[in-house]
Amino acid sequence: MTIHLSNDTLQQIAESTDVAVPTYDRSAVTPGIVHFGVGGFHRAHQALYLDKLLSQGLNTDWGIVGMGVMPGDSRMRDALKSQDCLYTVTEKAPDGSEHARVVGSIIDYVFAPDDPQVAVDKLADEQIKIVSLTVTEGGYNFDHVRGEFDLHNPHIAADIEALQAGDFASLTTFYGLITAAILTRKERGTRPFTIMSCDNIQGNGHMAQRMFHAFATAVSPGLAEWIEDNVTFPNSMVDRITPETTDGDRADITQKFSYVDEWPVVCEDFTQWVLEDNFVAGRPDYGKVGVELVQDVVPYELMKLRLLNASHQGLCYFGHLAGHEFVHDVMADKRFRDFLLAYMEREGTPSLRPLPGVDLDAYRHQLIARFGNAAVKDTVARLCAESSDRIPKWLLPVVRENLESGAAPVTLSAAIVASWARYAEGVDEQGNPIKVVDRMADRLQETAQGTREDVLAFLRDREVFGDLVDDERFTEPYARVLKSLHEVGAEATLDALLAELD
Repeated sequence: MTIHLSNDTLQQIAESTDVAVPTYDRSAVTPGIVHFGVGGFHRAHQALYLDKLLSQGLNTDWGIVGMGVMPGDSRMRDALKSQDCLYTVTEKAPDGSEHARVVGSIIDYVFAPDDPQVAVDKLADEQIKIVSLTVTEGGYNFDHVRGEFDLHNPHIAADIEALQAGDFASLTTFYGLITAAILTRKERGTRPFTIMSCDNIQGNGHMAQRMFHAFATAVSPGLAEWIEDNVTFPNSMVDRITPETTDGDRADITQKFSYVDEWPVVCEDFTQWVLEDNFVAGRPDYGKVGVELVQDVVPYELMKLRLLNASHQGLCYFGHLAGHEFVHDVMADKRFRDFLLAYMEREGTPSLRPLPGVDLDAYRHQLIARFGNAAVKDTVARLCAESSDRIPKWLLPVVRENLESGAAPVTLSAAIVASWARYAEGVDEQGNPIKVVDRMADRLQETAQGTREDVLAFLRDREVFGDLVDDERFTEPYARVLKSLHEVGAEATLDALLAELD
């Protein structure tokens, strides 16, 4: 008989399956963290670390309250609320072995559009000591080239006006909601919370601090000063490959374990979290469950962003153009493995900071093995999405540092950007349409399609690329690769690039 995942069915699931379930009393867990961006990654990563602590009988005052602000977040609210905020994480290893676990560390979910004042009240509650974020690279609302907060965003402008008027009930952004809670705490004389970014941005804590400071300054300079003096913004590096949940993943839970989970998570068996130990109101005992607590996260961030994340971009456009649907199919082709290793060794690694005790050669080869994990079924399309937020943060800093230092080439980085331009044309090598998922999709597609007449048309968008179009060291290999992609296709282009390296 099929049952639905809930507090009431946990015992039955534990007795009838090999799925690990919470052994702690969830009713005794009180909130300590509010998290914005409750997607698959957060639930397979930060929430899972906390679940492990709770399973050790620790940190029962650090339960997570999920908070959604986007219209689509109502789906997550409905799914989690229907099963007491429980969900299943299935870790899949390259050898095909799996381990399933029901996670109970999320104890509530607030959908802010239902009642923004309720959301602000939850954030302002003194029990909340950390507000954490996985709002994606594009969620921070800043200009890629200038790095400045966009005060002209109409949602941001409306929230600034609402905060100045004391109207919390009309807030729509996480900046507005969190700032309203900070303002409330300031007025009450209660302690502030830590804002912990867990997004794939270099110096993510510093980025969050700069953006909140700009937002708060627009509301009230005095409030901005209070935030600067009282709120901490630790940097972090987070890592776990977590594809989007599919209907097949839901069906697998029911088929294997005879219970219904509305929104399970599938992920690889590797996980890493490096975290700056800078918390104004305390933190869970993360070090007891494998989190690396350090004073300087930046070298680890750069290693991950410029090797793993940039390599994801290196494989996805070429892979899509070559006709691959899954990442592991791309990685089954030796030319792709060789290309990514060459990028990491020749261009990505020279741009890193010293990492004493870290074997970078082993790390690079471990990434190749992780990308090839067929059990995870990560899709190429997922990696191609939102490129205008990802390429400027993950790959272009490598290009700029190598150009400035002259210590490493930029040929393979330029090839990756050229593959993005070819992909962004919106038609693959067989003439089939490509759905370009990006906030700038229309603009990108227009400039990409113009490269047949002006090979540098795509690079002329200075909002994305800055002044790279003016540097022949970058534009020469870029133009050469893009011309090759048009003439002979992705696989032959990669073969030619690799031949040049011999």
